[in-house]
Amino acid sequence: MRFESSVTSLSWIPSEAIEGMTRVPFDLGVAHYDDPPPELITDLDELRRADRFRFANDLRAWIEVEDGGVVDAGHLGRGLIGSTTMRVGTRAIVFPAVSFPDIRRQPEITERSVRFVQTAGGRTGLPAPRHVRRPPFVQVAAPLAWSTLSLTIHADGSSEFEVVGASPFPRHWIYDGDGRLVAKTGVIDFDEWYRSAFGSHTPWGAEDSPAVVTMAESALERQLSATIMRSGEVPTIRTFRPGETVVEQGEPGQWIFLLLDGVLLVEVDGDAVAEVGPGAVLGERAILEHGLRTSTLRAVTAAKVAVASAEQVSLDALAELRERHRREEGTAQGPRT
Repeated sequence: MRFESSVTSLSWIPSEAIEGMTRVPFDLGVAHYDDPPPELITDLDELRRADRFRFANDLRAWIEVEDGGVVDAGHLGRGLIGSTTMRVGTRAIVFPAVSFPDIRRQPEITERSVRFVQTAGGRTGLPAPRHVRRPPFVQVAAPLAWSTLSLTIHADGSSEFEVVGASPFPRHWIYDGDGRLVAKTGVIDFDEWYRSAFGSHTPWGAEDSPAVVTMAESALERQLSATIMRSGEVPTIRTFRPGETVVEQGEPGQWIFLLLDGVLLVEVDGDAVAEVGPGAVLGERAILEHGLRTSTLRAVTAAKVAVASAEQVSLDALAELRERHRREEGTAQGPRT
């Protein structure tokens, strides 16, 4: 009997992901950020033609099972890479990205399972200057972006995935074998990527970059995120260092929070109860109930948070979010703020 499965990462550039002078072409409309990819992948090639992602790592594999044991296995996946479009007035200049050879480790085969590992990515489309330590001390080249995924398929047909590593930029969204969004990398570090994602500091050199992975937020939170960021009232963007407190339990609360980047720890009465990643919308309980924060939010990594007025979001949407959070947490006293 033959079993197939897959795991796919889509890499894209969200708004607020780039800081400093590098933002200028984006803010002027010469370069562009990306709309979030869909929650469900049905046709990867169509998404590529529609310019819905920068890079894709599509790890697909199969195993053959006889009498309950694995007898054969193989890869079916591939990497896909897009291009970068720069616009000046009515003219558009396309900089094709350069796909690097996919890296596939030899499958790790046991009698009951097979583990596959695949790296895909390449050089981004737009060349950029960077400092180097030798004459002429400036090199014009595009950094590299990639993800490294693993997929284990078992003899009973079940499977699981792991994000082994990924470039620190851009954002990587992870989809399961049914094409559903299930996880994402939690931290973007544009500066580190811009300075070091070259040569030996890549899987095609001598090293990979470990990735912080968080569960994907709900579809409702993705809708609320778009409302908060695009409703016309610009939210305040705050940054936090690892260990810093975003809000304390018991404080008055009149704002909602959208986590743009990083990982936050949720604490209730001093106990850690959850970690949340980019896209999480927090703070609805204080708005809807007694006006006091029901939990403490603390930065696990460097974090970027949009602080928005509750008036930007309907009370019905906040009430639905509260009930969803309660169901997810399995308790009437959920840890959300």
